[in-house]
Amino acid sequence: MTSPEPRSARIIMLGTGDFALPTFERLAESRHGVLALVTQPDRPQGRKQELIPSPIKLSAVGRGIPVLQPEDVNAAEGLALIRRLDAELLVTAAYGQILSAKLLGLTAMGGINLHGSILPAYRGAAPVARAIQNGEEETGVTVIRMTPQIDAGGMIAVASTRIGPDETAGELEDRLASLGAPLILQAIDDLVAGRARVTSQDPTAVTKAPKLRKEDGLIRWALSAQAIHNLVRAMQPWPLATAEWTPSVPGRSPIRLILHRTTPLEDPRAATARPGTVLEAHADRLVVSTGNNSLQILVLQVPGKKPVAAADFLRGYRVAPGDLFT
Repeated sequence: MTSPEPRSARIIMLGTGDFALPTFERLAESRHGVLALVTQPDRPQGRKQELIPSPIKLSAVGRGIPVLQPEDVNAAEGLALIRRLDAELLVTAAYGQILSAKLLGLTAMGGINLHGSILPAYRGAAPVARAIQNGEEETGVTVIRMTPQIDAGGMIAVASTRIGPDETAGELEDRLASLGAPLILQAIDDLVAGRARVTSQDPTAVTKAPKLRKEDGLIRWALSAQAIHNLVRAMQPWPLATAEWTPSVPGRSPIRLILHRTTPLEDPRAATARPGTVLEAHADRLVVSTGNNSLQILVLQVPGKKPVAAADFLRGYRVAPGDLFT
């Protein structure tokens, strides 16, 4: 006697950022029915302020899946759109709006969310960047039951991964998105089959991952070399880590620089140098003192120009030992 085919579910996916794309595509290719994609309205981008659709929207359009873009999914218009589709489950990832209790109550199974950390650590908008910034060596993804409280719902599934010592937030987020897509599918199968085990989060272990601001990328050279290296990695692809190089030549104005790749060095010279002082600037070595050891800058950028290796930058700009990064 053969076992019955697993039941499919009628799903609405809510997602906007690139982190949501692998989950959406995995759902669209599954036996479950994706009734619609709900995503944020197209926003003006670039110098021409053109309305550019997100990759997840383009994927939905290409698959013939309806796309809904309410300004506020919790407003009466948004609720009416969701109610009309008669879905059983809401699935969210990097959507950009908090779902109200009223919205979550429109579906028989409520909603689940893919979050880019091992909860309850790093609740909030920027879990990947904050984990790297804080020097974490491991992170992961968690599928949770959705509640109106941010990232506080019961945990259905968890997967972990090591963070590479030079991995940027953008690189890690891509890996986590791919790690989470099959996890979401397994969670849905378990919910539909009635075998999902939901574990409450430990409220005493909660840490926060607040939204990134542009000023978060400003480098403080009094920090350790490792902390600055972590910051450079965490601020990619936005807002990017920046500093000002002040030439020691009289009359030269400071130049703002974006740091893309760095490596911390064990360096006794930094113990007697003011943090931010250029210790080396020749060939391919651009080394700056920090509050603890020194930092070698490998790839950097003058705003408006392309990122270049330190060797190319030093050929175009006269950086000298004793110059300051501030």
